[in-house]
Amino acid sequence: MANVELYEVEEDRAGQRIDNFLIGHWKSVPKSRVYRVLRKGEVRVNGKRVKPEYRLEAQDTVRIPPVRIAEKPVNTAIPSQSLRHQLDKAILYEDDVLVALNKPHGLAVHGGSGISLGLIESYRIIRPELKFVELVHRLDRDTSGVVLIAKKRSALKALQEVFRHKTEVKKVYWCLVHGHWPEDQRFIDVPLRKNEAQSGERMVRVAPDGKPSQTRFRLLKAFARCSWVEAQPVTGRTHQIRVHTQYAGHPILGDSKYQSSRAEAVARELGLGRLFLHAAQLTVPHPVSGELLTLKAPLDPVLERLLTSLAETKANNAS
Repeated sequence: MANVELYEVEEDRAGQRIDNFLIGHWKSVPKSRVYRVLRKGEVRVNGKRVKPEYRLEAQDTVRIPPVRIAEKPVNTAIPSQSLRHQLDKAILYEDDVLVALNKPHGLAVHGGSGISLGLIESYRIIRPELKFVELVHRLDRDTSGVVLIAKKRSALKALQEVFRHKTEVKKVYWCLVHGHWPEDQRFIDVPLRKNEAQSGERMVRVAPDGKPSQTRFRLLKAFARCSWVEAQPVTGRTHQIRVHTQYAGHPILGDSKYQSSRAEAVARELGLGRLFLHAAQLTVPHPVSGELLTLKAPLDPVLERLLTSLAETKANNAS
C-alpha cells in the first residue's frame, strides 16, 4: 500500500471543495468511500480535520491517506498515429490556458459505452506535458467542429460559467438539410424531451412537457433536393438542431437517428455517409483577458467537396 501523501494546493485549485478534489484525485475510488475517509478524519488540511464542503486555499497542505482499491484492468488503448496526426492538424487556437480543436467526425469527445478512447483521453496521451486537460463543452460524436479544452482549472471554471449563462457565447453550425428550407423560417421555439426508443437508444422528441428550446436559422444556399442552412442554438439541449430541423420537415442529411426515408435516399444518392452537421464558429470571452475570441473551423474536405459539387450542378442546370 502507498504511503501518506502531502499535497500543497496550487493557486489554480484555490476555491475547490475538498470532496471534489479527492474525487478527482482518487478516480477509481467510490464517492461513498471518499466521504467515509473525510468523515473519519483521515484527510487533514494544515493538520486539521475538515468537512466535505471545505474550500481549499492556495498553499494549503492536504494530508492524503493511502486508500486500497480493487485492481482494475489497465486501459492500454493508445491513439493511432493517424489520430495523433489528425488532432495535431486540428488545432485552431492555443495559448497557456486554452486550446481549440476542429473535432473530426466520428470521434467521441470522451470515452465510455464501449469507446475506450475519446478526444479528451487521446489528447491527454498526446500532450503528456500538460498537467490539466479537461473538456469545456461537448459535441455529439457524429458532429464535427469547434471544441474547447481547458489547460487550467481556473479557465475551465470561467468558461463553464460563461456557457451556463450563455449571454456571451455565440455558436454557429452548418447543416445540409433535406428539401427546400423556406427563407422565412428563421426561428424555431418548441420544447424538447429526452426519452428512449424501444431499442434502448436515446432519442429526443418535441413534447409539450419538454424543456424550452430555441434555435435561429438562416438559409445559406438552396440546391435541387437539399439546402445548406446556418443554425444558431439559443439554448443547448441534446440533439437540439437535429430535432428542430426534423420538426420543420427538413431533417439533416446523413442523420441515422432523425432523418426520414426520403432524406436517407437523397443522402445515399449524394454519397453522404455521415451526419452533415458542423460546429463552424464559436465566439466566447477569453477566460483570462475577457477579450472575445471568435474561433472558426473549416469543413472537412468530404463535406466541402459535396457543397462544391452541388453548387456546380445547380450552376450547370441554370445555364
